[in-house]
Amino acid sequence: MDFLLECIGFPPDLDHEDLVDRVRRDGEPAPWRGDPLEHRTLALGAGLEVRLDREAGKDFWTLLPHYRSPHRLRVATQSLEHVPDSPFDALLTGWACPPTPAEPGHQQVPGEPGAYLLATWLIDAQRLPKRLPMNHVLAVSIAGFALHIDYVGPNDGVRDEGILSSRRGAAVAPLGAPEAPGGCSEVSLRVRSIQHLKNPISGRPVDLLVADAPGRPLLLFVNPWQLEEQGHPAPRPGWRIEGAFLFSGTVAGGIPTRRRSTATAFG
Repeated sequence: MDFLLECIGFPPDLDHEDLVDRVRRDGEPAPWRGDPLEHRTLALGAGLEVRLDREAGKDFWTLLPHYRSPHRLRVATQSLEHVPDSPFDALLTGWACPPTPAEPGHQQVPGEPGAYLLATWLIDAQRLPKRLPMNHVLAVSIAGFALHIDYVGPNDGVRDEGILSSRRGAAVAPLGAPEAPGGCSEVSLRVRSIQHLKNPISGRPVDLLVADAPGRPLLLFVNPWQLEEQGHPAPRPGWRIEGAFLFSGTVAGGIPTRRRSTATAFG
């Protein structure tokens, strides 16, 4: 999925081997990812990073974009799937922005959903237990990288087909098809603002979209070459964006405390 690197300013004709060599040489060990020679990360500034991984027994490298999001999103766990072929990753599905007991007039109800259902990869899965109780609330810091874009334009031009209903609010839904890649959600969101970043290796600009979503904004990266090829205009604040995004990030809080078993002997 190297094409996701285009979302953070690497061009389609990227020299894959050259970037692998650069990350191995100039990068740092990726935290919670195992062997520091096989799992590395290269900071590009302003929170942008390139991750490099080679799993045990494999003879190829995987390059993926990463963004150190400053936002913390609360997610009530519905499932947590650890990946046998990638023991440092886990797929989290849960209800984003669940109500808290402290909210006025709120009474906790078992199985209570949040504002919307979201799926995301967590790249520091070693910090988590193998299982989490249903509705256990984690705080995660995530960003979405575009797989494909269906619509970019004025907010009143939202489409009325597919799994997202026609409305001018916010809609997020995990891709449900069996062949769909994990951690991907289809979104229909209004762009609140755009932060203009830069990839120091390619010299290309990178647009970080801050999109309105219930509770907390979602951060999105789009592929400018894909937009141009498909005839979409560049996103603007106040406009709507619709498409499928792969979400990934890290755990920011809510990790269960591991209790130690103690035994006291009396003579």
